[in-house]
Amino acid sequence: MYKWEKSAQLLQENERWISGGIVSLNRKSEPNICFNTGRGSRVFDVDGNEYIDYQAGFAASFLGHNDADVNEAVAKTLTNNSVLMGAGPTTLEGEFAQLFCQCVPTVESIQITTTGSEATYHAIRIARAVTKRDHIIVIQGGYNGWHNDVSCNVISALDDIGERVSPGEYPYDSSSAGVPSSHSSLVHIINYNDLESVKYVLKRYEIAAIILEPILQNIGIVKPQEGYLEGLRSLADAHGFLLIFDEVKTGFRHALGGYQSICKIQPDLSTFGKAVANGYPLGVIGGKRKYMDYFAHPDKKERVLIAGTFNAFPLTTAAAIATLKKLSSPAADVYGHVFKLGAILEEGLNDIFKSTGRPYYVARQGSAFCTYFMDHAPVDFHDILNNHDFKYDNQYRRKLIEQGIFNFPLPIKQGSISYAHTENDIAITLEKTKNVVASI
Repeated sequence: MYKWEKSAQLLQENERWISGGIVSLNRKSEPNICFNTGRGSRVFDVDGNEYIDYQAGFAASFLGHNDADVNEAVAKTLTNNSVLMGAGPTTLEGEFAQLFCQCVPTVESIQITTTGSEATYHAIRIARAVTKRDHIIVIQGGYNGWHNDVSCNVISALDDIGERVSPGEYPYDSSSAGVPSSHSSLVHIINYNDLESVKYVLKRYEIAAIILEPILQNIGIVKPQEGYLEGLRSLADAHGFLLIFDEVKTGFRHALGGYQSICKIQPDLSTFGKAVANGYPLGVIGGKRKYMDYFAHPDKKERVLIAGTFNAFPLTTAAAIATLKKLSSPAADVYGHVFKLGAILEEGLNDIFKSTGRPYYVARQGSAFCTYFMDHAPVDFHDILNNHDFKYDNQYRRKLIEQGIFNFPLPIKQGSISYAHTENDIAITLEKTKNVVASI
């Protein structure tokens, strides 16, 4: 039985100096575990426990923890005395931008930020500048960052948002105090896979943009139904609003060209993060040049501000270049490897849960997966709220952690396989899962 006495002590000590004890409160969980080392597919905590890791820094460590090639690129940049000047362009940012646009050909030009939240913030700001409109649409259960426009309806309780309505929109369930009520009136929340509700909102407001994860991965793996993304593209074209794909989670994990290269839908703007630099803090906003050029618009009144002392920080940018080079290497065959492991895991989980008689559905896209305890693939957040067994999910995750299999201990959160995982890791995971399921 794993124990976390030192982790609990550390959290208590940190609470003396850090509000809440953790610098990003969405990391707080039960159990609260302090990890101090990561190598490949494994992580180790301060109590000496070892885990096969499927949390992967909220899916950021796609190549695995401490990837040798990424570390080498960062070390080389450091020893070459690459410094932060805060003036003029750099060779690293130019190299990264060219490589990025080659990897994602639907993106014509980019800007670099430090986080994914900053990227989504800028995308919405561009959309408002382009359309001269203020209202936006966001998706129930999605996550697009921490700022005022999108810090709402992330994983809401049914009591806070009410039962399903279609067509229609849902109450703004803020994730944060301090959001002006006048600001929240500009944000319209609808369910995923619901084109009729998009049309409902369009009849009532002048919409600047809809922003969404093309696969809803904040609540596991909820895939678009046939025609949904195509329908959004058509509505955007017809009504003059911008379609923004938030690919912070889907980008580079599912394909070198992002999920947009799989679904064959070109958004107007896209945001990326996490896997693009294998866990180093870097975000990207990219898209059609005619929109991206608003950052450098010759008319000051039309120009969209982008600024950040640490944008394209040399060490981070070097990590991103090394990551994209490895992801695009035929010799490494990153996608072939992780997709094979994903298929093995999915088949194994299906075999385990099939024998229990309990309703379940294993959802997977490439290397990302989530087991739902309901009898069908979910179509939106209300479907999950009304059908998923959250209590069982919570027990299941806790007991797996006690067996050394770590995924975030919050129901319906995505699991992530990395390039560093092996078939043996998957075999151990399935054996431990079988034991856990038998014990609940």
